[in-house]
Amino acid sequence: MKLQKQFFIFIALILLATITACSNGSKDKIVISGKMWTEQYILPHILSEYIQAHTDYEVEVKDGLGEVSILTPAIEKGDIDMYVEYTGTGLEAVLKEKAKPGETADEIFERVKKGYKDKYDIVWLKPLGFENTYTLAYTKDKNIKAENFSDLVPYSKDLSFGAPHQFYERADGYDALVKAYGFEFKKSDSFDPNIMYEAVKDGKVDVIPAFTTDGRIVRYDLASLKDDKSFFPPYYAAPIVRQDVLDQFPDLEKTLNGLAGKISEEEMSEMNAKVDIDKEEPKKVARDFLIKKGLIKE
Repeated sequence: MKLQKQFFIFIALILLATITACSNGSKDKIVISGKMWTEQYILPHILSEYIQAHTDYEVEVKDGLGEVSILTPAIEKGDIDMYVEYTGTGLEAVLKEKAKPGETADEIFERVKKGYKDKYDIVWLKPLGFENTYTLAYTKDKNIKAENFSDLVPYSKDLSFGAPHQFYERADGYDALVKAYGFEFKKSDSFDPNIMYEAVKDGKVDVIPAFTTDGRIVRYDLASLKDDKSFFPPYYAAPIVRQDVLDQFPDLEKTLNGLAGKISEEEMSEMNAKVDIDKEEPKKVARDFLIKKGLIKE
C-alpha cells in the first residue's frame, strides 16, 4: 500500500512538472514563423538553417502563419517563438506610434526595441542589414517622368492603383498616402500580394505599392519611385524573440546576431526573385545564400 501511494505521488509530481513547464512556455525546440509572402517564407529558413549550423538547438519552421495581427499574439502567447519583423510595422501597427520629425532609422529601431520589451517582453535582435519599405512601381512604357512620389501626382488622375486588400485598411495605407501626397487616382483595385506584380506587368493596373526588396521590380523592369516626404517610416528587418526563449536557449541571441548586417537589399531582392520567378523552394534559396556567403558549411 505504501509503495502504491509513493507511486501515485511520483506520477503526480511528474504531471505537475509537465504542467509547470508548459505554462512557462518551456519546450525543447524553437518555433519560427513568418508572414504570408515570399520574403517571409525565405527568412524563417535563413534563421533556422543558421541556428542549426551553429548550435545543437532543435528548430521547427511554421510557414506563413499570417500577418502582424496574427503573429504578435502568437509570439506573445508562445505559439511561436520567433519571426522577422520590420521596424515601421512594429512602430505603427503594433505599438501604435508614429515616427517623429527628424527621427533617424536607428532611433526608431531603439524606440521599437524598448517598446516591445516593455509591453511584450519581446526582444529585437540586431537588424539583418536590409530595409524593406514601400515604393510606387509601374511599367516604364507609361511615358512618366518621375523620380519621387510627388512627381507622380500630376499623372495620377489618368492612372489606376492596385494594392493588397490589407493596404486599404492600414492606418498608413491608401487613404493616408493619397491625402499626404494629393494623388487623384482614377480607380483603385484590390489584388493578392503575389498577383499584384503580374497585374502591373500585364497592364491590368497602372501603379502598385511595391516592396523595395521584391525581385520582380528588377526582373519585370519596373520603374520605382522614392518616398520624398518620408510618408512611410523606416523598415529595418530584424529577428524578434520572446525573452523567455532567450533565457531557455542561452546561445541563441549571440548566434543570431551573427547574421547582423549580412543581408543587403540587393541580395534579399535576388532571393525573392529566385522564389517568385525561378520557382525555387524558399528553404533551398535560404540555404544556398548562407552557403554562398560562407555563413554555414555545405
